[in-house]
Amino acid sequence: MLFDTHCHLNSEDLYPRIDQVIADAKKTGVKKFLVVGYNKETSLLAIKIANKYNNCYAAIGFHPTEIFDVSEDEYNKVINLAKTENKVVAIGEIGLDYHWCKEDEQKNLQKKWFIKQIDFANEVGLPISIHNRESTKDCVEILKEHLPQHGFVMHCFSESVEIMNEILKLPNSYIALGGTVTFTNAKTPKEVAEEVPLDRLLIETDSPYLTPHPFRGTKNEPKYLCLVSEEIARLKNMSKKHLEDVIYKNSCRAFNINE
Repeated sequence: MLFDTHCHLNSEDLYPRIDQVIADAKKTGVKKFLVVGYNKETSLLAIKIANKYNNCYAAIGFHPTEIFDVSEDEYNKVINLAKTENKVVAIGEIGLDYHWCKEDEQKNLQKKWFIKQIDFANEVGLPISIHNRESTKDCVEILKEHLPQHGFVMHCFSESVEIMNEILKLPNSYIALGGTVTFTNAKTPKEVAEEVPLDRLLIETDSPYLTPHPFRGTKNEPKYLCLVSEEIARLKNMSKKHLEDVIYKNSCRAFNINE
């Protein structure tokens, strides 16, 4: 069994044919999907999808590149749905992204919203899904100072084994690996896959992005999650079934979902 712990079935690439996407994924062993929002529209659609499909769950929140034009009223209307919508199991994806935002003023605003959403997740008792791009030092510092009390997932982890070990010192922390671990030139993700403790590992597609080898260049889908688990099992020198069984249980535990 597989659990795609980060996918965007709410994207314009996948939502128009969502029934087929889910059906195709089921054929490859995907049993559950966490549909992740990143702004108002995608968070609301994630909830809609989760309420329609029994095997789908929602994460809602504001991505670091989406916070610059968000009003307090808009934010509150979205984020407070976590208090009333039972299928919302996480706040995300939230975090920091300095790739596009390089000015100190932009970075400081991202930090403010990241902390704000961590505090809210702590208030409502939910874990968080973290986006981190070219901002690791600040991201780790914030996590240490504003500890997500109900756990967190480092979505699409791309940092070193040393950074991974620093993060895993924090309680209820998980490392999520996706399609990049299958790339032939992906030295660092493969090293992380080899070293990450099995009980702290999740897998994801981030579909429609980061399509695994050998389908790079096409739109990613949850049906390709099996390629991620296959490569990690190879790197860890263990059976694919054992790896998937453990990771599925990890995923349900991380998001407080009944297996």
